[in-house]
Amino acid sequence: MTFDPAPAHSHMPISELRGIPAEPPIAEPKPVVTTLHGETRRDDYAWLRDKDAPGVRAYLEAENAYADACMDGTQELQDALYAEMLSRIQQTDLSVPYRRGAWLYYTRTEEGRQYAFHCRREGSMDAPEQMLIDVNALAEGLSFMAIGAYEVSPDGSKLAYSTDSTGYRQYRLRVKDLDTGALLDVDAERVTSVAWSADGRTLFYVQEDAVSKRSYRLWRHTLGTAAHTLVYEEPDERFDVYVSLTRSGEWLVQTRASHTTSEVCVLDAATPDGAWTLLAPRVQDREYFVEHRGGEFYIRVNDTGRNFRIVTAPVASPSPEHWTELVAHRPEVMITGIDCFAGHLVWTERERALPHIVVMDLATRAAKRVTFDEAAYAVGPGANEEFAATTFRYGYQSFLTPPSVYDLDLGTLRSTMRKRTEVLGGWNPDSYVLERIEAVTADGVRVPLTLLARRDTPRDGSAPCLLYAYGSYGMPSNVLFNPNRFCLVDRGMVYALAHIRGGGDLGKAWHDDGRMAKKMNTFTDFVACAEHLCATKWTSPEGLVAQGGSAGGLLMGAVTNLRPDLFRGVLSQVPFVDCINTMLDESLPLTVGEFEEWGNPKLAEQYEWMRAYSPYDNLEEKAYPAILVKTSLNDSQVGYWEPAKYVAKLRTKKTDARPLLFKCNMGAGHGGASGRYDALREIAFDYAWILNQVGLAGTKPRH
Repeated sequence: MTFDPAPAHSHMPISELRGIPAEPPIAEPKPVVTTLHGETRRDDYAWLRDKDAPGVRAYLEAENAYADACMDGTQELQDALYAEMLSRIQQTDLSVPYRRGAWLYYTRTEEGRQYAFHCRREGSMDAPEQMLIDVNALAEGLSFMAIGAYEVSPDGSKLAYSTDSTGYRQYRLRVKDLDTGALLDVDAERVTSVAWSADGRTLFYVQEDAVSKRSYRLWRHTLGTAAHTLVYEEPDERFDVYVSLTRSGEWLVQTRASHTTSEVCVLDAATPDGAWTLLAPRVQDREYFVEHRGGEFYIRVNDTGRNFRIVTAPVASPSPEHWTELVAHRPEVMITGIDCFAGHLVWTERERALPHIVVMDLATRAAKRVTFDEAAYAVGPGANEEFAATTFRYGYQSFLTPPSVYDLDLGTLRSTMRKRTEVLGGWNPDSYVLERIEAVTADGVRVPLTLLARRDTPRDGSAPCLLYAYGSYGMPSNVLFNPNRFCLVDRGMVYALAHIRGGGDLGKAWHDDGRMAKKMNTFTDFVACAEHLCATKWTSPEGLVAQGGSAGGLLMGAVTNLRPDLFRGVLSQVPFVDCINTMLDESLPLTVGEFEEWGNPKLAEQYEWMRAYSPYDNLEEKAYPAILVKTSLNDSQVGYWEPAKYVAKLRTKKTDARPLLFKCNMGAGHGGASGRYDALREIAFDYAWILNQVGLAGTKPRH
C-alpha cells in the first residue's frame, strides 16, 4: 500500500505544509564488524553508546534541535494542549488517608508545585499535620526527583525512604526520626526494598549491583550501631532479592525470584538476628509467594498449573509436603495476588482480560467474587495496612470512570466510595463510549481490544485512531483512566488498547505464547488488531498511529518493519530496539535475568528467534511511516543509545520524505520527566505530533 501524502481530514500535517525547516543530523558511521553463528554483523553506530565520547552529546542535542525545529509550527497547539490537560486537573488535592496504627497517612499536592507532600495526622484528620517528606524540597536545584522505598517503622517513630535524583532508578536510603525530624546516621546507595523488624530497631534493606542493577544483597542494620551485616547474597544472575514485612507484622519475608522461578525465606520479625527458614527450594518454573495469618502461611503457587492456586502451610512446618490446598488452579483464571487479614483472605484474579476481587471468610471458607458493571475496567488493592481491618480498600477506574477509592465491607461485601478523582472543565462521561471488541489472528486466537471514542465519532473509516499496546513480561495492559487522552478523543480520534500476547491479560498461557520462541505472536497480534480496526471502519491506515514504550517500543519497531503500510505514524518511547546487541552484553542492567523473556542470542536457536524481529537488525530500504522516537539520557532500563542508533540507521534506510524525529530528555530516566508539570509538557509535544500527522492539528476539541 502506498501512502497518500495527506490523510483525508481537514488539515494537512504542519510539517508538510511548512516544509522541513532543516536537514536532519546525520551520525557518522564507524563500522564495528563481528561474526555470530556464522552471520557477519555490522554495527555502524555502536559508538553512540559512549555518552562521554566526542560527538555523542552533540549528536543528541542536534537531534533535539532538529525535532524542535520541525515541531516549531505546532507550538501554539502544544500550549493549547498543555492548558487543556492542566484545566482538567485538581491541582491542589488530597489523597484518601489510610490508617496505620494511631496515624492517618496521606499525600497532597499544591497548585504550582511539581511534587507531592507526604504527611500524616494522629488519630483523625482534625489533628495537626506532620510533614514526613516534602519532595519539592528534595528536588530543589535538580531536574529529577523520585521516591522509591517508603516504610514507616511498626511503632510509627521512624521512616525509611529512598530517593533517585537522576532518573537512573538508583536510590539512596535515608532514615528519618519522626519524633524529632532529624535524619539518622543511615546512608546506603542503590537500595531497592526495605523492611523493619517488629520493634522498629532493625532495618533490612536490599542493595543492587552497581553495574547490572540486579537486587542481590540483603543487609541488616540495627539503628544506633555502625554495623551493616550481609545476610544473603544471591549468586544466580537471573534472580533478584526482595524483602518485606507481612501485614500481620510477625514475619519478615525474603523473596528470591527470576522471571520464571522463585523461592521464599521467612524470619520471625521479633528476632531479627535469627536464622531464616526456607519454605521450599527453588524448582525451575515453579513460582510461589507468601503471606501470613495466625499459625499459617498462605501461599500463591503455580506448581499444579500455570495460573496459580492458593495453599496454606503451618508456620511450624511450612515445607511443601505440609501444604493444604485452599483454592484450586483453574486454567481459565489467573490468581494474581493475595492479601491476608485477621478474618478474611482477599485475592485478585483475571479472567478473559478482566480483573476481579474475591473475598473468602476464613471462618466458613465461603468465597464470593465482587462484580463490576463496565465492559472493561481496572481494579486492584489500595492501601491496606491494618491486619485486623474489617474493610478492604481498593481502587477502581476505567476509560470513562476516573480513579476511585472504595472501602469494601468484608462481611457484607458492600462498597463505599471514599473518593473519585474530580475531572474539571465540564467533562461529561456520557459523551463517550467504551467498547470491548476482539480481533482474530491468523492462527485463530481472539485478541481483546478496548476502545474509547466520542459517541458522535463516525464509523466509516474516516476517524483517526491511536492504537497502544505493550505485550511483554506477562504484564497486563490495564484499562486506566487518563484525562489527558481526551485532548485526542475530543478532536475526533479513537483510542484503542490492544491486549496482545506476551502480556498477562489472559493469564500465564497468554504470556507464554508471546515470549521466547513465540515472541513473534506479540507483533502479529498487534498487526491483526490494526487490520481489524481498519476492516471494521473504526479507522484506516491513513489515520492510524501506533504507540508503545520500552518493550512496547520493541513492538513499535517490529511492526513498523513488518507492516509500514498499515500506519500513518508511530510514537516509540524509550524503545528496546537494539535487542540482540543489548542481550549479548551481560554487563548491562537486566540482561541475564531477561534471557527467560527474550532468549540468549549467544545460543544459535535463540539468536534466530530474535534475529527474526530485532528492529535495528531488520531495517530495510523502503518507505516508513512518520516516526517520533523518545528517550532519556539517564535511562537504566533501555540505554539511550538503542533508540539513538535506531534513528541514525533508519535515516540511511528510509526512502520516504515523512518526518523521523528523535527527542532525548537530557535530565531524566526511563519514565521521562518526574515533575508533574514537566511531564504534561512532554505529553503536549507528543499529542501535537500525533494530531499533526493525522491532520487534526487545527481542529478544536468538541465538548
